[in-house]
Amino acid sequence: MTVTADPRDSVASALEVDHVESHLHPVSSFDLDDHPMPTGREEIWRFTPLKRLAGALDDTPGDADGLAVETIGDASYVVGTLAPGQAPRGVALVPDDRASALASKHAGDAVHVKVPADAELVEPIGHRVTGTAGTRTHRHTVIEAGTHSRATYVLDHRGSGVHAGNVEVVVGDGADLTVVTLQDWDDDAVHVGTHEAVVGRDARYRHISVTFGGSVVRTSANVHYAGPGGEAELLGLYFADAGQHFEHRLFVDHNAPRTKSNVVYKGALQGEKARTVWIGNVLIRKVAEAIETYEENRNLVLTDGCQADSVPNLEIETGEIEGAGHASATARFDDEQLFYLRSRGVSDEEARRLVLHGFFQDLIRKIGLPELEEKLTAAVEDELARNVAGTLRDGSSLASSGTER
Repeated sequence: MTVTADPRDSVASALEVDHVESHLHPVSSFDLDDHPMPTGREEIWRFTPLKRLAGALDDTPGDADGLAVETIGDASYVVGTLAPGQAPRGVALVPDDRASALASKHAGDAVHVKVPADAELVEPIGHRVTGTAGTRTHRHTVIEAGTHSRATYVLDHRGSGVHAGNVEVVVGDGADLTVVTLQDWDDDAVHVGTHEAVVGRDARYRHISVTFGGSVVRTSANVHYAGPGGEAELLGLYFADAGQHFEHRLFVDHNAPRTKSNVVYKGALQGEKARTVWIGNVLIRKVAEAIETYEENRNLVLTDGCQADSVPNLEIETGEIEGAGHASATARFDDEQLFYLRSRGVSDEEARRLVLHGFFQDLIRKIGLPELEEKLTAAVEDELARNVAGTLRDGSSLASSGTER
């Protein structure tokens, strides 16, 4: 054992390592033995209701016919399949939890979506995946955006069953790619998924996650960079009803200088035992000088009996950054907003509807896809109709329970 006179020398030596593992993120591996069955005491699983996953973490093959897949947009960009280990599969995603490792192992050949270099797609492309009740399924999708290309990919989940899925994204230098994932499952479905992206030099990546349906939905959205100048924006919207558990986990690894990330997730909860979990992890490595990052999570609790957990984390290994911060807040309706609307003749129910509508619209307008924005607005209105019908109880103000920085 080497004893160092000055403890600062030990710290400096540790930070000189090319790849320092984050204390906020588990080690990645394709080997399932490196991802044992969780007990619930692990940091990455402590919020997840393991007993409700219905075998999603069991090491058994899925049902080959359990998913019906429909292509969205131009099918010519789905260029084939990729066997395990066949590039670019594995370039971005190495499983960081048991669910992702199982999806990689049992999915078989991955669907390969490729946008050629310099191509600019006006219409979205993607897949609509429909699960069948009583089945367990696995899926792996690789999306490859060529240099200086521009495209939008949509993955729409619906139906029922137990599903584990990986989405692997490779964004070429100078490319601009938007990936939209919709979790609109039936109320009895279970979904565990990992979405991992590597963002090239001076490239732009947007990941939009929308969760309205399912019994238990647990997704991870991870980003790292292949060169300086890359930008990532992660947006999320969710609405949990009685008994639903929605868990969104994010990890942004600033492993290159002059990179940017911005995370904004908003959610609402109503009904007995509605539960949402948001974990936002950002690692700024020693080499990541002049980066900018910000993460924000807002939750609106509409009834008694709900629980929203929000945990933003920053791990910083260099002081040479442009800016880093986070905000987290969980609250009930704002009494002042409701009073303002009531004083102008708006009914109590309509006032609540307008406040909640405005809460989500600020985020929906950032998506930039008119067709999807209309669909999301309609989905929010459907949820709001339940509130107007009387599912809301008295909405007295509740002080923020998170941190604001």
